[in-house]
Amino acid sequence: MREELSAICAEIEKVISGKRSVIEKILMSILADGHILLDDVPGVGKTTLAIALGRTMGLSYRRIQFTPDVLPSDIVGFSVYDRENGIFEYRPGVLSGTNLLLGDEINRTSSKTQSALLEAMEEGQVTVDGNSYPLSRPFIVIATQNNVGTAGTQMLPYAQMDRFLVRLSIGYPGKEAQIEMLRKRQNAEPLESVSQVLSLEDVLRMQAETAAVHTADSILEYITDLTLASRTHEKTEIGISPRGAIYLDRMSKARAYLEGRDYVIPEDVQAEFADVCSHRLILTQKARLAGDDALSVLDDILKTVTVPDRRA
Repeated sequence: MREELSAICAEIEKVISGKRSVIEKILMSILADGHILLDDVPGVGKTTLAIALGRTMGLSYRRIQFTPDVLPSDIVGFSVYDRENGIFEYRPGVLSGTNLLLGDEINRTSSKTQSALLEAMEEGQVTVDGNSYPLSRPFIVIATQNNVGTAGTQMLPYAQMDRFLVRLSIGYPGKEAQIEMLRKRQNAEPLESVSQVLSLEDVLRMQAETAAVHTADSILEYITDLTLASRTHEKTEIGISPRGAIYLDRMSKARAYLEGRDYVIPEDVQAEFADVCSHRLILTQKARLAGDDALSVLDDILKTVTVPDRRA
C-alpha cells in the first residue's frame, strides 16, 4: 500500500511542487474519512490540489464558491411541486453525487448556509422537508477560509470548526518550487498529465484498512490524557472535545497506515496533535492578550503529559 500512496503523492506533485508534507496530511485525512480546513491566502493551489486528488483517487469532484448570497438550498437541494403527479420532487444540491467537495472561502457566506453543511459532514446525508437523502461514499469536504478581518469574512461557529478533522495550510512555495511550477506551465497544463492511481473501490478499501489499524489501550489512555490536559490548562477556556479525541485517534491510525504499520505508536499521536486539535481550543482572554496561541498551548501539553512506553 505504501507504493500506491507514494504514487498518489508523486502524481499530485506534478501540479503542486515542494509541498509533500501537506499532500501527505491531506491524503491521511482522506484515509481517516475526515474533512479538511485550509487556512490560506488565495492563489496557492487549493483548487488545483483538490482536482488532482479527485483524479488520482478516482473521486468525483465539485467546487462551490461561498458568497453571501449562497443559500442552504444550493448546498442540500430543495423540493419542487409536480402538478402532474401531485407530489413534491427532490432536486439535489451541489453535494449530490460528490465524493470530494471544495468549499472555497467558507467564512464569506452566512451562518445559515454554513450550518447546512453540518449534517452532511457529520452523518453523510442531507435532510430536506423531513426526508433524508444519503450522500456518496466517501464524502470529503475540503473547505478554505480567508483570514478573519479581511473584507466580508466572519468566524466559523465552533460547532462547525469541530467537525473538521484537521486544519492545514499549504502556504507559499519556496523559490525552487516556484521556479519548477513556472517551468512546468511554459507549454502545457500540468493537470492534464495527472493520472488515476486508485479506483473509488480502492479508496473505500483503504479507508477500511486504516480504521482497522490497532490502537493499544496505552495509546488510547495517552490520547485521553492529552484531551483532559487541554480542558484543565490554565490558558484554555474550551479544550479538546470528545470528537477531537476520536479524530486524533483516526488521524494517528492514518499516519501509521501511511508508514506501513498496522499499529499506532506515541509518535503518530504527537505528529498529528497540532493539526487535529489547534482549531478546537479557545483560549482565555488573558492568554490571548498575553500573545499566546493554540499551538504554544498544545506544545506545552505535549511536554507535560507522560508518554507511554512504546515497548509496552
